[in-house]
Amino acid sequence: MHELGVTQSLLEIATRHAEQAGATRITRLSLVVGELTSIVDDSVQFYWDLIAAGTLAEGAMLEFRRVPATLRCANCAHEFPLSHDRYVCPRCESSRITVAGGEEFYLESIDVDLPAPV
Repeated sequence: MHELGVTQSLLEIATRHAEQAGATRITRLSLVVGELTSIVDDSVQFYWDLIAAGTLAEGAMLEFRRVPATLRCANCAHEFPLSHDRYVCPRCESSRITVAGGEEFYLESIDVDLPAPV
């Protein structure tokens, strides 16, 4: 259920920036979500539809871009995709690996409508 809090934060950030830009409406939010996060797209969308009603963001589309998990070898610095059946570096066979990507979650961009120039 942490998606509700995350979605509330997204709405607050988006509306704050849209208001600062003088926007009349928020049309789209582009989100980057790492494979290793526990964020569920459908849950965020569900909460978004509820809490954005009556705001600048009502009807705005959420666009989710998933980022695959990657690992980095501490011995040779090789980066490689996470394989759920093997946790060693494919280059040097070291088991000294760390997460290099896939834990991201951020608002990449906000599309808005601006008033027509006078």
